[in-house]
Amino acid sequence: MAAVLDQPASKPRQALGRKQWIGLAVLLVVACVLPFVLGNYRVFQLTLALAYAIAILGLNMLTGYNGQISLGHGAFFAIGAYAAAILMDKAGWPYWATIPVAGLVCFVAGFLFGLPALRLEGLYLALATFALGVAMPQILKYKAFEHWTGGAMGVVIVKPDAPEGVPLSQDQWLYFFTLFWVVVLFVAGWNLLRGRVGRALVAIRDQPTAAKAMGINTALYKSTTFGVSALYTGIAGALSAIAVQFASPDSFAIFLSITLLVGVVVGGLASISGAFYGALFIQFIPNIADQISKAAPWALYGVFLIGLMYLMPTGVAGLVRLLRHRWDTRRRSH
Repeated sequence: MAAVLDQPASKPRQALGRKQWIGLAVLLVVACVLPFVLGNYRVFQLTLALAYAIAILGLNMLTGYNGQISLGHGAFFAIGAYAAAILMDKAGWPYWATIPVAGLVCFVAGFLFGLPALRLEGLYLALATFALGVAMPQILKYKAFEHWTGGAMGVVIVKPDAPEGVPLSQDQWLYFFTLFWVVVLFVAGWNLLRGRVGRALVAIRDQPTAAKAMGINTALYKSTTFGVSALYTGIAGALSAIAVQFASPDSFAIFLSITLLVGVVVGGLASISGAFYGALFIQFIPNIADQISKAAPWALYGVFLIGLMYLMPTGVAGLVRLLRHRWDTRRRSH
């Protein structure tokens, strides 16, 4: 199904065929069955992986499709997480109502940050976003905001129960709640990236001068893409905070931003389905490395990452597309 989600953005959007719809339905059924066959901890890990997939898709819109490199998206993840945590803890909002607000706040923050960033490109933009990612934990610890953010102690929130009458545990319910947002945001992202907007983003990435000559408002597209990317990442942060029941400045250090970028590259640049592959990598590979070696888990993580990049230079989604193309070619030849 990766080939379905990852048709080249330069081509017009095509309607899904019967086989594609069946494949997507099977994947959704499998996703719905998993929480009933796995333990609560594994379900919790999958919930975080789904949240990471949303954030990686948002970052891929910016970096993979539009060519703007961000090393500070952990900051928007933090803003979304704290927006949800503060609304739940200080204002008594229901958890489900905080998600769109977190997305809206991050859209505004991303759009505003994207305006001055229009003057920056390449490594200069990467350094500017890196500075944002480095500064965010310190901003959250600032004494003037301590009443809201809890300072270095962070904000503790209560994990929500399933609605009355729904026979699901807390972890199972949050998994399905997160899965709902994954479906909504990935469908929206597919429609956005496979149409005129997606082609404009790729044109700006590949040939910015030609895109301007064709009448594309590059400034508007780039700043809006920054906002939409931040919206996705903020929603992911809110979902993650609700699942973890905690939001702390140290949870959103610069390493989180680097991890999200790793997820984009591992999954595949300019790939929608690659967000899932990247999310599974950044969620589970560190745990696997830790189980193999308690002494040097991050050394093993680096080995995994280098090996994967060597074997799959275009990411997992790129390898899947290549294998599918070879399979289709061989089938036609027979």
